Amino acid sequence: MKPVSALDVVTEVKDLFSLPDIYFQLNQMVRDPRYSMVDIGAVIGKDPALSARLLRLVNSSFYGFQSKVDTISRAISIVGIDDLYNLVVATCVVDRFSKIPCDLVDMTAFWMRGVHCGVVTKLLGKQCASLNTERLFLAGLLHDIGSLVLYQVMPEQSTKVLLSIRHDRRLLGGFEQEIIGFNHADVGRELLKYWQLPESLYEVVGGALDPGAVTTHKLDAQLLWLATRLLDDKEYGRPVEQILVEIPDQKLVAMRLSREQIEQAMEQAATEFLDVFEQLLPR
Repeated sequence: MKPVSALDVVTEVKDLFSLPDIYFQLNQMVRDPRYSMVDIGAVIGKDPALSARLLRLVNSSFYGFQSKVDTISRAISIVGIDDLYNLVVATCVVDRFSKIPCDLVDMTAFWMRGVHCGVVTKLLGKQCASLNTERLFLAGLLHDIGSLVLYQVMPEQSTKVLLSIRHDRRLLGGFEQEIIGFNHADVGRELLKYWQLPESLYEVVGGALDPGAVTTHKLDAQLLWLATRLLDDKEYGRPVEQILVEIPDQKLVAMRLSREQIEQAMEQAATEFLDVFEQLLPR
């Protein structure tokens, strides 16, 4: 009998994890040069709830604009089509998954951690002058999305994994590989592919546990790996300074980051991520 793969898992539940029509409509529009910012803004504007949340996000401390952004067209002109589209994706995914019951995870805590990781990854990207900081936020937000799929499809194996790691998330990928045969990052990659998200996103999420295996978007994958490592260790009670001592200098050089810059990003994220979390989740 053929072993179950990450793709098999996503195929089994793809209808359960489908996204709303507006997501797919915008997904086509942002890739088609025939559509302007005005066209895209008009489509978003047809969904008042989505428009309101996007404006709250753009006006949050995460962006820090001095004047209030009060229309979607202005938001697009300031942050750009790609960045606003990434916020649409984030909002649609959070909405869809917040409605799925799960006995194995507190969904509020799950999304709080995802937002925190997204903010840290984006701020690390800013520190090393990456050009894709909004995409980095989305990668951080969605890096654990495969876990939610596994909880739905393989609850018994997932329970065994969670009992094995004893709340130490640093052990998660290893025990998933041992018990299930693949890990949540593999599942996340296949789910984001199914959603037709760009390779620059699904490859980075898929390489969150092993950035060395990513070739095309290596810097993004390294930044996501670093963000998850910092948060996992911090959650386990270790100070950031102690974590950074263990990261080899050559890894920091490859990411174009100093230890001081990383500490600064973590401090800034601690004050910003709750604001983003409150704006992103449905009210």
